[in-house]
Amino acid sequence: MSYGMAGSLRSVTLDDVRGAQKMLSGVARVTAMEGSRHLSRQVGAPVHLKCENLQRTGSFKLRGAYVRIAGLLPEERAAGVVAASAGNHAQGVALASALLGVHSTVFMPKGAPLPKISATREYGAEVRLHGQVVDETLAAAQEYAAETGAVFIHPFDHPDVIAGQGTVGLEILEQCPEVGTIVVGMGGGGLAAGIAVAVKSLRPDVRIIGVQAEGAAAYPPSLSAGRPVTVPHPATMADGIKVGTPGNVPFELVRELVDEVRTVGEDQLSAALLLCLERAKLVVEPAGASPVAALLDGRGDFRGPVVAVLSGGNVDPVLMQRVLRHGMAAQGRYLAVRLRLTDRPGALATLLAVLSEADANVLDVSHIRTDPRLGLTEAEVELHLETKGPEHCTEVVRALSTAGYQVVERLPDTSV
Repeated sequence: MSYGMAGSLRSVTLDDVRGAQKMLSGVARVTAMEGSRHLSRQVGAPVHLKCENLQRTGSFKLRGAYVRIAGLLPEERAAGVVAASAGNHAQGVALASALLGVHSTVFMPKGAPLPKISATREYGAEVRLHGQVVDETLAAAQEYAAETGAVFIHPFDHPDVIAGQGTVGLEILEQCPEVGTIVVGMGGGGLAAGIAVAVKSLRPDVRIIGVQAEGAAAYPPSLSAGRPVTVPHPATMADGIKVGTPGNVPFELVRELVDEVRTVGEDQLSAALLLCLERAKLVVEPAGASPVAALLDGRGDFRGPVVAVLSGGNVDPVLMQRVLRHGMAAQGRYLAVRLRLTDRPGALATLLAVLSEADANVLDVSHIRTDPRLGLTEAEVELHLETKGPEHCTEVVRALSTAGYQVVERLPDTSV
């Protein structure tokens, strides 16, 4: 859905972003931009990937965190900083604080992935686990700030943070001067707002498209209402953009400068992550893959060249395994079926031979013999198979039926 841009007082300017770029020189990497032939064919225009997943700490968050903390007064630095995050912002604040010699305390949910907790500690932060969801963690961090005088570093709702994130936009213009469209994931909106400030100030003709997960899409209703609106209980595998309410500062900039906001579903996110891994050889988290998901949506309207911002690569290995399996299912490369056979010695081996002949790779087998639904000589087998695509799935089911097996049902993927 597209939204027209309304006028607003800019709280972040091009000069702010340029100042942030100078401040980040030697701190943040100028991340690579890689072409994608596969996505270019899909979109019908050249597509480039801006690899913020290769940034220090694994995401763009270091940029904004460093600029925000570097701008503190000496007495504020002495009091230390505090943040709340389930991952990327935590690591960005931790490293930025360490580089600037500022003590940092980071509150993280008790269920945060262990690799992210470990990385945040290794970057130098004092980590405190509190609450089950980010809202509870955020409240604890703000209470700590009030009690101790530590400066709360918001992940997206501050002009300095947005200016830091906007340096991604300046790099895009330097690396791809002819860019026609920039596609970027959106949670609170800090990255999209910063990129939009930088790019629209220099190239107002460039289209900026924000992408949100369908289960955590607060911007469409907010833009319709003309003010930040809260989406209750946001739910998505893309925790990097799972934000229930847009920030006040980025909202005004997004409303003015971002041309369009689109949403993508969980199947699209997992398929995009799989594509990044297989075709681009890049490890990207679901939030970072959201722009690629939008490109794969097939709705066109992407004036080339297109730059998709891969905002981060901090994905928990357990989630990666589940998402890849889900992505394979979304592409028709994973088939789960339940079927019945006669329970006799060698029956399972015969079934596996049929599947081998059909060139299906067996991932998992579950054999059920005792069930009131089954006849005395029947058994039920649940199979999880790796296939080559939707047509191959149909061929496998046909091969099973031809061999005399009764396919009870094709099962939906439940890996995510």
